[in-house]
Amino acid sequence: MVGNATSGKANDEPTARPSLNNRRKAALRLEIARHAVDLFTAQGVATTKGEQIAHAAGISTRTLWRHFPTKESCVRPLLAAGLEAATEQLRDWPPNVGLLSFFVNSCESGTLPQAEPAVLNLIRMTHTEPALRVVWLQAHDDALPVLCRLLADRSGLSSDNLRIKVHAATLNGALRAAAEDFAQRYATDNSAGTEELTACLHTALHTATEGLPY
Repeated sequence: MVGNATSGKANDEPTARPSLNNRRKAALRLEIARHAVDLFTAQGVATTKGEQIAHAAGISTRTLWRHFPTKESCVRPLLAAGLEAATEQLRDWPPNVGLLSFFVNSCESGTLPQAEPAVLNLIRMTHTEPALRVVWLQAHDDALPVLCRLLADRSGLSSDNLRIKVHAATLNGALRAAAEDFAQRYATDNSAGTEELTACLHTALHTATEGLPY
């Protein structure tokens, strides 16, 4: 869901289209991630070897390690996909529209990607697999500077402004909490979809806008 921002939106610079080479690399990384999740789900993280992930993806082990430093990091593209989509969507956040309404409308209109069963399984595994938890948290940590710049552009403040940093961290945390809640709450409900995800996101963002309790 890559879109170009237009005048009056959060970012007036058009989003550059990745090169063909970069798109191929991204596709390969995503394919590797899917095979890694399948293996982690089937036999556990500890017993899965990098060689098995490479074999499943149809690449050499050397190629695998060129893309990822550890076997656990192979799932990074899947864990980061939803967050990156939400961050990219913020570039189309129109003026005079609240953040809560914007994200809820984005979910209901289908402009945010649907949660895949493999991704939900992966998010659930981050609660029991410390190494996967590190990858999940790092993906969100890496998104903070991007969120800061987007919020700063919208407000006219510097991305180094403390208020901007707090707002970015709050939004980041709300998105993570909503994803984790949805994954855990509907672990055995395959029919859960956009409506349930929107409800989790609404609750998380609404709570964030309320501020800290007294």
